[in-house]
Parts: sequence; C-alpha cells; structure tokens
Amino acid sequence: MAGWQPMLDQVVRERYPRLVARALLVVPTPAEAEDLVQEALLAAFSGRARFASVPEAEAYVRRAIVSRSIDTGRRRATERRVLERLRLERVPLPEVPVDGLAPTVERALAALSPRERACVVLRHLEDLSVRQTAELLRLSEGAVKRYTSDGVAALNRALGTTEPRETVPVTTSETRSSDA
Repeated sequence: MAGWQPMLDQVVRERYPRLVARALLVVPTPAEAEDLVQEALLAAFSGRARFASVPEAEAYVRRAIVSRSIDTGRRRATERRVLERLRLERVPLPEVPVDGLAPTVERALAALSPRERACVVLRHLEDLSVRQTAELLRLSEGAVKRYTSDGVAALNRALGTTEPRETVPVTTSETRSSDA
C-alpha cells in the first residue's frame, strides 16, 4: 500500500461526516456535498501534497471543498445563462438543514455569490487569515477583503443583524475639561 493510503483511509474513516457537514455550508444538497468531499479528497491525495497528520490532511481537504465549490458555482452560473438563453425553467433545489446552523443562516449563505460565500466561510468559519484565503482561492488579498466584506454585509441585511464595531474611546470637549 502506498504511503498516502493509510492517511486517506484514516481521514475518511474519522472525518468524513464532518467534511460532508462542512461541504453543506457551501452547496445546497447532501448529494452535492458528498460529491464535493470526494473531489476534495481526490485533489488532496492525488497531488503532491503530503500530510504529517490527520488534522493537517483534514484542513487541506476542508479548504479544497471551498475552492471546488467556487468552480461549481461558476459552472452553474454558466449553465443558468445558457438555460436563460434557451428559455428553459430551472427546477428549484430542495432545502436541506445543516446541523448547528439556523435555516435562515443557511438560506442567507446560499444567496451569496460563490466567491463571497467561499471568502465568508474560509474567513469566519474556517478562521483563515486574509493571506491564507487569498492563496487558497487564488485571489488578491484586496479581493478577499472585498468579497468577505460584501458577503458579511449581505448576510447582515438578510438576517437583520449588524456587524460588531470596534469600540473607540470618544473624546469630547466635556470629557477633556472634566479630566483636567
């Protein structure tokens, strides 16, 4: 057995359900999520990447899930344009709940563009830095900041929430004169 096969077997055995749950954040159905995980596993273990641990391999696969979802989003956008040109109706996909995520959040995430969704998921759910997200998605850091900002703003509008602001001490003439 090749050196990578035991690691792949262990990742699939121990982490597959969590990987599918993560994929459900970026695609609308369990079947698509499983396909996406399979593609990500294939990408992770068929290339030159070598992993020292199962958590390292899982992290790589989780990131590959998001980048593959962007490709899927692009393909769907192209298909939509073709269908619109042919004037065919699109059949809506059924909603499938993701454990631990409110249905309203799922719907709000699904409404984002593929890049916005990918940036929001990587930055806020995967806790990657701007630089890591940019490298993974092959975007500039500025583009990642913009897609993340636009995505979070769209989520806030859809959910009726506001983004937390940093607290900045307010200095007024009253506070300055009372401190003196």
